[in-house]
Amino acid sequence: MRKLRILLLPFSWIYGIVVAFRNWLFNVGLKKSLEIPQKSICVGNLSVGGTGKTPHVDLLVNHFIKENITTATLSRGYGRSTKGLKEVLISDNADSVGDEPLFYKSKYGNNLCVVVSEKRVDGVHYIQSKYPHNRLIILDDAFQHRAVKAGLNILITDFNHRFTKDYILPAGDLRESKLGAKRADIIIISKSPKLTEKDEVLIKAEFNFDPSRIFFSHITYDELVSFNRNEKGTIENVLLVTGIGNPTPLLTHLQKQYSVTHLKFKDHHLFTPDDIRDIHEKFDTFASDNKIIVTTEKDFMRLRDFEEINNDNYKWYYQPIKTEINDRQKFNLLINNYVNEI
Repeated sequence: MRKLRILLLPFSWIYGIVVAFRNWLFNVGLKKSLEIPQKSICVGNLSVGGTGKTPHVDLLVNHFIKENITTATLSRGYGRSTKGLKEVLISDNADSVGDEPLFYKSKYGNNLCVVVSEKRVDGVHYIQSKYPHNRLIILDDAFQHRAVKAGLNILITDFNHRFTKDYILPAGDLRESKLGAKRADIIIISKSPKLTEKDEVLIKAEFNFDPSRIFFSHITYDELVSFNRNEKGTIENVLLVTGIGNPTPLLTHLQKQYSVTHLKFKDHHLFTPDDIRDIHEKFDTFASDNKIIVTTEKDFMRLRDFEEINNDNYKWYYQPIKTEINDRQKFNLLINNYVNEI
């Protein structure tokens, strides 16, 4: 693997030069960027997927709704089959709007405006014109979308795959140079284990960034939720079905309690009836009767409409997760000060 990376480095240099030139065009104003006139927070990363943006966006939405700040989310709607701008409705499906936007809308309903648009500029204009009293736009995965400029940029990096130790594509997983982190206002190191204060200081030093604006976050797991309100009873075996960027934390969590078999699909996989049939056939091979199928809350958005799943012979559950920020009070102060400043 290391040898392959070395062989791919020349291609990474070429790709890095192209991306750096594009960023330079935006930096000097030769390519135009819309500075969003209302309050806006961008949640993004330097890496390709799997850093945990969705639970952090969810954390922000939940926080600001509780603060009575009218909020909208704006994203591309990755993985959807449709094109153009669309406001997400609860009645939509993941195929037409994407799993993450549908997750936000399903959870918050009328308390949150959710818009998808490849052209974020169009999305911003739509939100501003249709919801003139909206106070905050949260941009999901728009750190490299330089056509719009958010007022506050939050950069997420996975503790086990920190961008400080990575390379630009294709030798590594970085979408752009590590220097891109300079555009961030806050860095969150996600999926962090328990750390000593000394370890936190050492890790923060890797980033060449204001340490007071670097935070650690970790995942917490709620009770499993049944698709069909089945009673779990005693569980011995779990068939875990995932179509997300990095399912390892969830797999590790479940393995502490059950015997787990994992069927891993690619990120944002659009499930088919054949997939469901294969999953059920695998499930039928389990000898124990004390068995369930578990998936993620994002995958649930893509699976919930299949008639094949509404079968009492197959007990489907999804695992809700939350992310918790260490030093949450300090983090809340930073984001509240930004949103409430005149």
